[in-house]
Amino acid sequence: MKLYERTIDTERIYEGKILNLRKDTVLLENGSQATREVIEHNGAVCIVAVDKDDKIYFVKQFRHPFQRVMLEVPAGKIDKGESPIDAAHRELEEEIGMKATEIIPMGEFYPSVAYLTEVIYMYIAKGLIPSQQHLDDDEFLKIEKMTLGQACDLIYTNEIKDGKTIAAILKASQLL
Repeated sequence: MKLYERTIDTERIYEGKILNLRKDTVLLENGSQATREVIEHNGAVCIVAVDKDDKIYFVKQFRHPFQRVMLEVPAGKIDKGESPIDAAHRELEEEIGMKATEIIPMGEFYPSVAYLTEVIYMYIAKGLIPSQQHLDDDEFLKIEKMTLGQACDLIYTNEIKDGKTIAAILKASQLL
């Protein structure tokens, strides 16, 4: 088995501000054809921001697809032409009004490998310096802080459900 598919046709279904949708026809290794629906996303960053008292910054915001408020680490999409590290610096300031003197990469992960091209780059931010929060016009959030242990407890009790937050906090818990 080669575990390989070759795309033989692509149909663009939707092009939006945050994502695009395409339908690919692929040739399987056994000679059959199959359809793959793919959501294209430019990528995102998430940041575990640690203050001088070892407290972690979180944001609470309403998430429309789930019709509920979620507790998340600061995060956001990477703008076209922007590097992940630059996006991390920008999102940190936009969402929690902080700049960081040190940003440490923790790697990347793929939130849904079956149909989504999004890559999320995870960072730890230290040496936080107060700046100015710059929320988007359609963005409303509350900032909360807690210890890494408290955050892990909320993951284990299923109170934090956001995948990027779970991955970043658990990874940071091994690195901090």
